[in-house]
Amino acid sequence: MRVFIITVAGAIGGAVLAVAIVLAMAANGRLPINDRQMQTYLMLHPELAPAMMGRAQALDDQKQAAAQSAAMQKVGQKSFFDPAVAFVTGPADAKTSLVEFYDYDCPYCRASLPAVRKFYDAHKNDTRFSFIEFPIKQLHGESAVQAARASLAARRQPGHYMDFHFALLGQEGSISDQVIYAEAAKAGMDVNKLKADMADPAIEVSLKSSIALAHKVGVDGTPTFVLNGKFHPGALDEETLASEMKS
Repeated sequence: MRVFIITVAGAIGGAVLAVAIVLAMAANGRLPINDRQMQTYLMLHPELAPAMMGRAQALDDQKQAAAQSAAMQKVGQKSFFDPAVAFVTGPADAKTSLVEFYDYDCPYCRASLPAVRKFYDAHKNDTRFSFIEFPIKQLHGESAVQAARASLAARRQPGHYMDFHFALLGQEGSISDQVIYAEAAKAGMDVNKLKADMADPAIEVSLKSSIALAHKVGVDGTPTFVLNGKFHPGALDEETLASEMKS
């Protein structure tokens, strides 16, 4: 059976799928089975494949969520609100919290912007927010890292940070230095100070710290949200965000 399981896993999406097939056959009284019976059953019931793949993904997500929850307990939720790695705003004693790991060149982060910005505008006085840099250079190139440096430097002008942050996430193409400086000026920042702060070696230290935190808690993509202590990988719309924050 091992050979067939490996074949199915490679062709359709993971070893968990083979387990799902076994469970489906068991539910229909088809156990014990061998490789040939499993293969025949799957060929006779191709309509099961999407459901099995969905189940496999759900199990995978559950496993990742459990690992992230364990990692969070280990590092402590306070780590997400450490000014050394995050831009933190909102009441320290707020009952609700939203953390976002993001990459300025990430299309899914950009897609989540309307929902996050609307929620921020409505709840900035009653929710604790944490925005954490996690540029993925392998996917989005050096421009994502440079935008992260600019964002970290912009924290030194905190009164203008959120406008600048939302402006960078609202871009459609890669973020050049010209875009960074133009949006900084629009946000009311001292651009010369921003440029000087971006060159400060401490910015690289902060960037490495935020990336290290992401790795410690099993974040491997953007955006990843932590909503009231619960991980939510992937883009969010207004309805999902509102629902998650209520639960």
